[in-house]
Amino acid sequence: MTLVLNSQDRTDSDPYRPITGLARYALIAFGFLNVAVGTAGIFLPLLPTTVFLLIALWAFARSSPRFHNWLYHHPRLGPPVRAWHQHRAIATSAKILAVTVMTLSLVYTTLFVADDWVLPVIIGVILAPIAAWIVTRPNTAALASVRTEDVE
Repeated sequence: MTLVLNSQDRTDSDPYRPITGLARYALIAFGFLNVAVGTAGIFLPLLPTTVFLLIALWAFARSSPRFHNWLYHHPRLGPPVRAWHQHRAIATSAKILAVTVMTLSLVYTTLFVADDWVLPVIIGVILAPIAAWIVTRPNTAALASVRTEDVE
């Protein structure tokens, strides 16, 4: 995939036109901050990785085609970003981890935090559709094709 950031192809009403000046440098710094947090998420089990990499990809798309392409095609960080971008796919292991952490947090809240049934029910009502949405995203088959495509 090639990112096109040619200002002649864009109009002033386009919300995704590249940003220039000081805001560009702020977005680049914001992008690298999100790459750092996303990279930490690889090693810290409760910190998500892909969401921060997607935020970084957005920031780089608005500020630096070079950094956008670097992240998009990165051998370690690129596959989950490409999987989401191309297929809206989430790795099976990430799905299992997300649902497990949600379930454990609900159990912990129920056993050790809540004084009655109201808080666990509220949390359960919030987490159930999120878990259902995560589980219903495409997974491994889409990821396998992404790992072999578009890598320079």
